[in-house]
Amino acid sequence: MVEVCEKHETDKREMRKVYVDTLINIAKSNQDIIVINCDLHSSMGTGAFEEAFPERSFNMGIQEANACGVAAGLSVMNYIPFFHSFAVFSTRRIFDQVFLSCAYSKLNVKIVGGDPGVTAAVNGGTHMPFEDLGIMRTIPNATLVEPSDSVMMSNLLPKISEHYGVDYIRMSRKNVPKIYEEGSDFTIGKAVVLREGTDVSLIASGVCVYEALKAADSLEKEGISARVVDMFTIKPIDADCIIDCAEKTKAIVTVENHNIINALGSAVSEVLSENFPVPMERVGVMDCFGEVGPQEYLMKRFNLTEETICEKARRAIERKISIRGGAQIEELSQI
Repeated sequence: MVEVCEKHETDKREMRKVYVDTLINIAKSNQDIIVINCDLHSSMGTGAFEEAFPERSFNMGIQEANACGVAAGLSVMNYIPFFHSFAVFSTRRIFDQVFLSCAYSKLNVKIVGGDPGVTAAVNGGTHMPFEDLGIMRTIPNATLVEPSDSVMMSNLLPKISEHYGVDYIRMSRKNVPKIYEEGSDFTIGKAVVLREGTDVSLIASGVCVYEALKAADSLEKEGISARVVDMFTIKPIDADCIIDCAEKTKAIVTVENHNIINALGSAVSEVLSENFPVPMERVGVMDCFGEVGPQEYLMKRFNLTEETICEKARRAIERKISIRGGAQIEELSQI
């Protein structure tokens, strides 16, 4: 069961702390859990795991490709390695090692990418991955998840640890708005409908889920009913939910903290084009590089805000009306 918070206040717990605390709890009953660091004990918060399980924590230094190879080797020995780094280093820098040493070899490796997209903030463009999901999505049979808050993180981790294969966890390191109530339960590969609506579907992931919820509130004041979906699993994408959104609202907007190429927006459009084509708009980074700045500034700089979502939602609805020959929104909801 999933229960959504009435108020989406900023969680007092950092995502990295929730992540590591949950991993420690899993490791207490599963002695095969191993953590591999690249000089990021403090940044990724994994120092606490090392204190709890020094014999199962390895710092490989700033050599991510080698660390990934070590993770693959540990998997061969039936351990379950969690390899951590900033998302730019755990995906783009070591793609060949992930592809060949881990995925092609059919091993069991968990890869964690911290500070995705604009959450890299003042670390700047060199550390701001707008392409990590696009890179990892091309790996056959890889599973990609982006927990939207701490409750989802703590619920998904045990399931990821029990799943065999290459899993990529895209994780904001710091505080994020709380979306779900404690005790909510999630299924990898199944999206969560946070809010029902009839006029347009807002399909979001990660930090953009909160923006989509705010946009739905704003659109409601305009008389527009927006369905909001948390598509936290980017691969395998929940095609049934996407088709259901298309059938019920006939217009879709995707919202992601990522390049609009080859991640959430691309995955959704692929499902629609093959099953139920409807007007669709994408909110995301418009194929450009990152830059230095606070996250709030960067959200506005790259148009990842509720204002842009509302604008795209209106446009998708206008296109829907045009396609239907001038029909009104109320009439379309009955089609």
